[in-house]
Amino acid sequence: MSRGRFVTFEGGEGTGKSTQVRLLVSYLTACGEDIVQTREPGGSPSAEEIRPLLVTGGADRWSPMAETLLFYAARVEHWRQVIDPALSRGAHVISDRFSDSTMAYQAYAGGLDRHVIEELHKLALPDARPDLTFVLDISVEDGLKRAASRRDSETRFERKGREFHERLRQGFLDIAKRDPDRCVVIDASQPIERVHAAVLDVLKHRPDFH
Repeated sequence: MSRGRFVTFEGGEGTGKSTQVRLLVSYLTACGEDIVQTREPGGSPSAEEIRPLLVTGGADRWSPMAETLLFYAARVEHWRQVIDPALSRGAHVISDRFSDSTMAYQAYAGGLDRHVIEELHKLALPDARPDLTFVLDISVEDGLKRAASRRDSETRFERKGREFHERLRQGFLDIAKRDPDRCVVIDASQPIERVHAAVLDVLKHRPDFH
């Protein structure tokens, strides 16, 4: 049995990643595909225990280095317990965030040296890499407005300030620019249905997803 494909959705706060993940999972499941839907931080039982440490509490609760180590502690277990087994059995995995988020949030926006995260990834998860990444892009102002309308307690990163989120947005765009074969930037300011259509259009032109 051939190995499944690993698809990730990335972007700043309020870009609509979770909605697009759900729509794509529903579409592919209806097409008869074996799909595993997951998220970060979290996705596995042990990683979900780490999630509240990262997404709740004060904006300055952790340094960028501490955040990175916590994210990778969760990611290693997520990969080991959920993603790799699913891909190995031939299922496709659709994830709301993966390693690009750590690079964007802790390096580009948080100020940690990018090479530190690159070396940590090589050490902890040398074979863990998405096959396709959708980077959903929207203005910081609109993204934060959307995020503020959500009613939950996971607002730690939203409170980090406008400059942080501007650096974050540019970070995701630079990540996509550096890896154009894997990353596709989609205008997330469009209506939900048009963003979903753009996602499906990308998949239709990727022979490795048929």
